[in-house]
Amino acid sequence: MTDFIKPFDGEISRFFDEEAPKAIRKAIEKADKNDILDPDYPYDTRMDRGKYEDALEDSQIELVKMQRWLVENDKRVVIIFEGRDAAGKGGAIKRLTLNLNPRVANVVALGKPSDRERGEWYFQRYIKHLPTEGAMTLFDRSWYNRAGVEPVMGFCTRAQTDLFFDQTPDFEKMLVEDGVIFIKIWLTVSRAEQLRRFLQREADPLKHWKISPIDVAALGKWNDYTKARTRMFEKTHTKFAPWTVIRSEDKRRARLAVIRTVLDRIPYADKDRKIAKKADRKICGSPDQQGEL
Repeated sequence: MTDFIKPFDGEISRFFDEEAPKAIRKAIEKADKNDILDPDYPYDTRMDRGKYEDALEDSQIELVKMQRWLVENDKRVVIIFEGRDAAGKGGAIKRLTLNLNPRVANVVALGKPSDRERGEWYFQRYIKHLPTEGAMTLFDRSWYNRAGVEPVMGFCTRAQTDLFFDQTPDFEKMLVEDGVIFIKIWLTVSRAEQLRRFLQREADPLKHWKISPIDVAALGKWNDYTKARTRMFEKTHTKFAPWTVIRSEDKRRARLAVIRTVLDRIPYADKDRKIAKKADRKICGSPDQQGEL
């Protein structure tokens, strides 16, 4: 392989060598690349590739059926993907949309707000991307930036976060009452698995684009993000807009759980319940069921 410079001057490797908790470092050093690092994960090994690919193909056929129903019945779908950094949001979205019409399934991943957007109502720039009839929008991170990265990294004030939590349930209730099928997914990994994935990205020049300055700055803020996530669930896990938490230590199982969660929540015609079945309850459930993860 051609020599390359590690992004951010190798800050991820430096954090691993000098600041990562000893137990985390040992777990990564001792593990094979396919080993499950979280001792509390309900499976000892990753899902067999052949079984995964068969299940994925079947599920994607169901997604195409769901898309047809959505278009024919003028339905609107909004799916929010949030979670720990490196938890697999992008990979899950890719598998979900792989065989869907991009004119129907629109993926939105917004960057930092412009000067104008910073002066607008917080939800305003997201509202612009909500779907019309016969379409769906998938947010790869969403207005929940104000519940996580912004307060943890000091990009907003406590008062702004408090206001966000006051307004969010009403905002989401309005979406649901207006007929939007609204799904909120939180993907999570163990701290050891997260750091291992960051190290893999740092070591692969084709994946350097996946590492952001925020990722690097957040390396030592695991506990701060945990506190922010806990408060977010307390304030925004509602009956009309519940969170679904999916453990993504094994990306294959997590991707299937994501797709099955979506298929289960959308009442499309001719649903094959042998394929569009409930997601694996061992790795998927409500925040109360899943705990810290």
